[in-house]
Amino acid sequence: MTDQQSDRAPAATKNIDRGARHEGQASRDLHVLWRKDSESSQRVATRRGLWLAVVVYLLFSIMDIIMIPDIASYTIAARFFVAVFSVIVLEVQFRSDIDRYWLDLTCASAVVFGHLAWLVPSVATGHVDNLSYYIAYGALFLIGANVFFTFGIALSVVSSFIILISLIIVSQIVSHSTSYGISMPVYFFSCYVFASYINWRLNRERYNAFLKSVEAKRRASELRRALLRLSKTDSLTGLDNRRAVDGVLRKYWNDWLISKRKFSIILINIDFFRSFNDACGSQQGDQCLRFIADTLRELMSPYEATIGRYSGDEFIVVMPKQECKRISALSEELRRRVEGMGMQYRNQSDQPAAVTVSVGVSYSRAGSDERLERVIDEAGHALYMAKAGGGNSVRIFDPENRENIDFSKNIASLLRVAVGRDLVSLVYQPVKNVASGRIEAFEALMRLTAPDGTSVPPYVFIPIAERTGAILELGYWVIRRACEEILTREPDSLTVSINVSPVQLMAPEFANSVTAILREMEVPGDRLVFELTERLEMESEEDVAACINDLKLLGIRFWLDDFGTGFSGLSWLRFIEFDTVKIDKIFLRDCETREGRKMFRDIVQLVKNRGTNILVEGVETERQMAIVREFEIDYAQGFYIGAPKAIMHLKT
Repeated sequence: MTDQQSDRAPAATKNIDRGARHEGQASRDLHVLWRKDSESSQRVATRRGLWLAVVVYLLFSIMDIIMIPDIASYTIAARFFVAVFSVIVLEVQFRSDIDRYWLDLTCASAVVFGHLAWLVPSVATGHVDNLSYYIAYGALFLIGANVFFTFGIALSVVSSFIILISLIIVSQIVSHSTSYGISMPVYFFSCYVFASYINWRLNRERYNAFLKSVEAKRRASELRRALLRLSKTDSLTGLDNRRAVDGVLRKYWNDWLISKRKFSIILINIDFFRSFNDACGSQQGDQCLRFIADTLRELMSPYEATIGRYSGDEFIVVMPKQECKRISALSEELRRRVEGMGMQYRNQSDQPAAVTVSVGVSYSRAGSDERLERVIDEAGHALYMAKAGGGNSVRIFDPENRENIDFSKNIASLLRVAVGRDLVSLVYQPVKNVASGRIEAFEALMRLTAPDGTSVPPYVFIPIAERTGAILELGYWVIRRACEEILTREPDSLTVSINVSPVQLMAPEFANSVTAILREMEVPGDRLVFELTERLEMESEEDVAACINDLKLLGIRFWLDDFGTGFSGLSWLRFIEFDTVKIDKIFLRDCETREGRKMFRDIVQLVKNRGTNILVEGVETERQMAIVREFEIDYAQGFYIGAPKAIMHLKT
């Protein structure tokens, strides 16, 4: 052996010893945890066990009178003394919350002394033949010390060994033949071995059951963490999803209100991403999204920034406020890198185009409108202005610019005239019945166009519409237009789903207004579906419940949208009887991994157990459709089934 090898050998031995010590410590820790985990229940079981044992022990006084009547008075007195004393001691210990070990020790002592209090005086009886048979009942003490109570193996073995020795000694005293003198000790020793083995097995099984319980709790904890991670993570990019980012935004906002710690919001939107996706396919689209996500991680890593995917083609960065020049430089570098990655495609005019991004930036600042939504709206406005200028540019919100200050008011004003000036429209995305292959429903999606022809993204105008109450008029318009364009023209089997918000459901006249529209359009309620998103929180459960019940009387069905992306989904399921639950697309995408597939299966099973129909969103490939069929999903929706289209381009 070389010197180097000889030096290596002690090191390896130390590593083995260290590993053995670590395993030994882990085993000891588990045993301590086991005792703590079972402490409360075992204390109660020990107390009940002693009380029951005392009752049986005292009833054997009758046998004393029958078998050893000449000294029965002494053995019965001894029985009552040991029984009463043991019970008093145990009750004092139990009520004083003494450790379970001392309760076990008291019970073991009660078994030993109860045995001796009966056996020792019995030796003085004149009915020796009776006693030679009677001591066979001593085996009950052997069994009781090992099986009747839940003593540890050491305490059981020691206490039952004392009983064994005393029984063997007495059996020799009352022995009347050689065969008896041999058979009784063998009998008692066999009972001792058998009872000790049973005790060892029971303790081992209890410990193994505890280990399984610990493992089950660990797996349940991991499952909860995985579900929490999935509910906060965008499966495609690995970034935070909108729900997670909203939580971070609220934290930054609270810090701003309390300590005036400023923060920045950066919104990034991919220019004409839909055209790129249609031209190059979803795989190239996914590659583009991942590239931008990776670039954002690299650029923002030094700045304690939270990066998220805010919607299909939009990203958001929330970070402590940086100098305007630094933010501008970071945004410009992102724009330059995306443009430089050279992802070319042909647009709708068959002209070559490259993927680019538009960026909008805003900051927290003091002002009369102290709301988090204002900062987000300002970033949205900056992004909107960047895209309105042709895209591939960066805009930073300037509070001194009157046009910027009036942005939300401009959108609110636009919403007030949108219906009258025909600035809103609907597109419809089909929903397919997986079993029959038929299109059975369409989801109506609202679009808003500014007077100059530019599109206003839903994430910009929907929050403003909800805050200003314009969502009510827009909602009624959507119902009426869906009835006009589809429900009054297409077969009775076809339904239309419409997204509604708690703002609408809490409006006092919402149910009555919907009833009036359906009657006017002569459309039965069972052809209309209202979708509630899991992310929404109900501010007034009673008002919402009353409205939903009224709408259900019309035959209107309710679907739960985006299930699995938040924690309120199970509460919604408990609160409302949904006809269909729409599982968010992130879970279908995650089926590429074993863990993701298991998560998808668990969610599907959870919904199926409630007897609710299942619709899976985001079906974009044949492979994903095959997964939908494999899990026997009821309905599917996504670009593989059909993209959202205006009524004139729709095939029903």
